[in-house]
Amino acid sequence: MGTLTKRELVVAIANETGLVQHQVFDVVQRTLDHITDALAKGDTVELRNFGILEVRLTKPRVGRNPNQPGSSFVIPARATVKFKSGKIMRQKVSKLSAVMKAAAKDK
Repeated sequence: MGTLTKRELVVAIANETGLVQHQVFDVVQRTLDHITDALAKGDTVELRNFGILEVRLTKPRVGRNPNQPGSSFVIPARATVKFKSGKIMRQKVSKLSAVMKAAAKDK
């Protein structure tokens, strides 16, 4: 199990569609830019059959330095992006869980 990079995604889409890789890269990059801009404005991004990206505010919490047991400090609240997978993605990924469990037992 590896990592899918933006470059590999562009090459795969270019091969499937017959478009030039430079054009596909432009479309992929603009799509990601629009998603990032929407999240930066606080909007929720919903991609049907893929998932939902939404901005959430984390609660402030107390942090501790393990190298200095007596010290503690407050980690302030901050905005983070939460991803909730769509139904089709959940179904496809759930099939992988049996394979991953078997691989974990073999190690």
